[in-house]
Amino acid sequence: MALFASALDKCLNVDDFRSLAKKRLPRMVFDYLDGGAGDEKTVSRNREAFDDFFLLPKVLRDVEDIDLSTKVMGQNIHLPLILAPTGLTRLFHYQGERLVASAAARAGTIYSLSTLSSTSIEDISEASSGPKWFQIYVWRDRGIVREFIRRSRDAGYQALCLTVDANIPGNRERDIRHGMTVPPSPSFKSALEMLSHPGWVYRYLTSPPFEMANVATSPEATAKGDQTLMDYVSSQFAKSVTWDDAAWMIEQWDGPFAIKGIMCAEDARSAVDVGASAIVLSNHGGRQLDRLPSTIEMLPEIVDAVAGRAEIIIDSGIRRGTDIIQAVALGATACMIGRPYLYALAAGGERGVDRLMTIMRAELERDMALLGCKSVSDLNSDFIRIKS
Repeated sequence: MALFASALDKCLNVDDFRSLAKKRLPRMVFDYLDGGAGDEKTVSRNREAFDDFFLLPKVLRDVEDIDLSTKVMGQNIHLPLILAPTGLTRLFHYQGERLVASAAARAGTIYSLSTLSSTSIEDISEASSGPKWFQIYVWRDRGIVREFIRRSRDAGYQALCLTVDANIPGNRERDIRHGMTVPPSPSFKSALEMLSHPGWVYRYLTSPPFEMANVATSPEATAKGDQTLMDYVSSQFAKSVTWDDAAWMIEQWDGPFAIKGIMCAEDARSAVDVGASAIVLSNHGGRQLDRLPSTIEMLPEIVDAVAGRAEIIIDSGIRRGTDIIQAVALGATACMIGRPYLYALAAGGERGVDRLMTIMRAELERDMALLGCKSVSDLNSDFIRIKS
């Protein structure tokens, strides 16, 4: 334990958590977390594009007390960083979503639970008193959608987040090579590799059965355990989703509602027109369609299109406090992270996620002070320049 604690304490940034997670997870599990679609060009671009912007500090400003707080869809949070919905989180730590939701509550921010989570809507509600959103898809059977909306409302979730860029699975070749299924059914080669991670194997075998908990506890939805995740999504999620479907869901929920997966101005305007409270500018972390632009380089266009009629949240590629500052200065309300907290969870469980959030907060406070900006609400385009 002392060696493990020392390794976690040496994690100073997201890349450090990623390196430790890679050591702790079987290859097929790490690649499911780490990989993207196709040649993974979008995964790389999400990070590289932050280098296209400079921060421009202002000096001799009073930065004694830095205020990182903001409000997202009516919810006050302590920093402009939300934990995004991620599926099958118990793959990366046997207690999965429960630990992440608890860590988010301690950090004073929002946790978004995935439809494809390995812990149910109700169990997360019991595990965390912090603010929570439920991420939903449009299923072929609207009865399933109604049921998930009802369960989310009954469990006290504050908002819904409709993901619109995953009606067809992305071409994630790492998963195909390993035979990634739900529950995991490794190839012979992957099974042999798993033996070099006995801790993960022990926890997997001695923990409750691995399942898509929200589906397993739903009287409306069923899943075949021998299907791959890709096949399952393909067979159950509607490919004929339109803006009318989004408008219907917004009406059914009748509360704060975000649409996640927007990547162009036309869709941003349509999202506002159907009544979305917020837009999540996202390319799914590069896991769906490859060769997309990064979200940070599309942000100014989306801000112009929305024109203040809805809040804008940005994900995909956020790794540093300076990334968050750049995004907010360009017009985002807040940012989302997915892979970073999963790396931290795999590296050190709940303590790992706590440490990641502490690091992100410390980076934000330090960088805001060095920038000469006292409050997140004061960030604007005066603090940023685009490289020529």
